[in-house]
Amino acid sequence: MNIAVIGVSREAVMAIITISRELAALGDETAQELAKAMQYRFVNKHSLENRMKSYGVAGRKLENYDERKPSFWASLSQDRDDYLHYLKTAMLTEAAGGNCIFIGRGANAVFRAVPGVVSIFLAAPLDIRLERVKSYFHCDERRARQIIDQSDHDRAGFHRYFFDTDWKDPANYQLCLNTGAVSPPECALMVKQLADRFQSGEETPRIQELLLAQKVARHILYEKGIGIHFLEVAVSGTGVELFGIARSQALLEAAAAAAAEVPAVSSVKPAMQVAHDYSLIP
Repeated sequence: MNIAVIGVSREAVMAIITISRELAALGDETAQELAKAMQYRFVNKHSLENRMKSYGVAGRKLENYDERKPSFWASLSQDRDDYLHYLKTAMLTEAAGGNCIFIGRGANAVFRAVPGVVSIFLAAPLDIRLERVKSYFHCDERRARQIIDQSDHDRAGFHRYFFDTDWKDPANYQLCLNTGAVSPPECALMVKQLADRFQSGEETPRIQELLLAQKVARHILYEKGIGIHFLEVAVSGTGVELFGIARSQALLEAAAAAAAEVPAVSSVKPAMQVAHDYSLIP
């Protein structure tokens, strides 16, 4: 089953910054400086993995999908959908606490439809990246180039596979910075100035809507085990609309009934299609 979650509310959101970065573009260093300057929480890889493990996502599953395109067999596994569902849930749960900075893991794509989120991209010239990787890994230039090429390939594949987006496309970000020329403290200052201008400071229900959508998807697919293919959940306020493909009218009705069981859901509109002969490679 493939899972996607969409929301339709247009309220402004605040206090979320996402950082995408090339390897050796000083992503962690910039995020740490920014967290210090803005007094935000830095939600890094370990924070998200710990939260996902609390949902029961095994360590091997994290290794197979974390910032890489899955192998052929991994791409055919139910694990890929589990990973994406719980990655989004972990990010949205962290975001619900407000004032946070995400690094990597497709955060810019997860939050791209949320107004007020500031997304930045950090890059650096190849020669500078090579020198940094040589220093980090104590290796020669040939090995450093291999490490960079593999990282770029993995991150590009991860974003294309899970989010259908071009990781390096500047149009996906409000700001792109060259850390070969700008230091992490300078980057943090520029991002802070942009965030102060871009974000409204108002409370927002949008993250709560997206979290509710995740809860509905989880209840239908995981807790009830109802086979809806390509399930999408749209939430506006406390109203829910369901999209996807069911193999029978009974499954469609069961999914709608399951969605109505989720606390905070006030109404359910089934917009799923029935395809009796629909089949999908598991």
